[in-house]
Amino acid sequence: MQLDVINPLLDGRWEDLVAGHPDASVYHERGWIEALSRTYRYSSFVLTSTPAGQPLTNGLLLSLVSSIVTGKRLVSLPFSDHCEPLLSSGHDTETVGLFEKWLRAECERQRLRYVELRPRVAGDSVKSFLDKGPSYYLHTLDLRPALGQIFDGFHRDCIQRRIRHAERAGLSYETGDNNRLLDDFYALLTMTRRRHRLVPQPRSWFRNLLGCMGQKVRIRLARKEDVPIAAILTLAHRSSVVYKYGCSDARYHKLGAMPFLFWRLIEESKMGGTLEIDFGRTDLDNEGLIVFKDRLGTSKTLQTYLLCRPTGRRVRNYKWGFNLARQIVSVLPDVVLPWASRIVYRHAG
Repeated sequence: MQLDVINPLLDGRWEDLVAGHPDASVYHERGWIEALSRTYRYSSFVLTSTPAGQPLTNGLLLSLVSSIVTGKRLVSLPFSDHCEPLLSSGHDTETVGLFEKWLRAECERQRLRYVELRPRVAGDSVKSFLDKGPSYYLHTLDLRPALGQIFDGFHRDCIQRRIRHAERAGLSYETGDNNRLLDDFYALLTMTRRRHRLVPQPRSWFRNLLGCMGQKVRIRLARKEDVPIAAILTLAHRSSVVYKYGCSDARYHKLGAMPFLFWRLIEESKMGGTLEIDFGRTDLDNEGLIVFKDRLGTSKTLQTYLLCRPTGRRVRNYKWGFNLARQIVSVLPDVVLPWASRIVYRHAG
């Protein structure tokens, strides 16, 4: 058995594997990979033990991030909360052993800082040869119970009452993927990121997501008297929906627009046959966001990324640099933010 490297944007066998593999997610999909390539120029590939010309039975998806600022590394996958290695149960041990040998050799050959895998749940076979990386909480909501039961699982004061308050306040609601919604969403996103002293993602990233993923991307937006006050962006894959981005105008927080939007997301997802909403990863020290997601009745699990490093090389922590960047961004004029976003995110993957 030997390994092949294939291009997931050109080899249709990758789409077939993603369509049928139980561990595949929206982050494995061709549209997501293509949006990363168009926006950030990342080169992605799949490592597989399947011989050429045969249907894929396994694949490890990786992107090369090459930066003079943050170093050169392989990541599975940039800006993705999780991206499981897609393995076939009959050849797991042998395939994982080949992956290990290839990754270690590639670290040395390319002088990579590290290879980072982002499994949702790391199996023992994968963990056996990798070091532990950073950890996060991953929140998910089971949509199999009845809607009334799901609503009863919300925090009574912070979620249930705020949803009812938003309904009484007469908030209007719109969902879709048109340019007007994108414009309103991005204005709110820029406002929110500035409030948290963060650089907004480049606008081209969202245009490319809509262009590459089509109907799998949805923007949901709440308005008060035609003024956009809150929005969320979600991604769909089979029976799962991922909540990926959220933003709001702080002047209208008392109206409960964000709980209102999440309730509409839950209602529509349930009606569409979705079984789970993935609320994404949260930093362990972000207590406010953890509490908010907990109050939506979600379940949380500890998610630990995995690292493969060159012999004797330590992974430096660049968090101080990003904290400094946040301080600088907090005083930048709005006209400069699009330029800053194109630079910062290319190095942050």
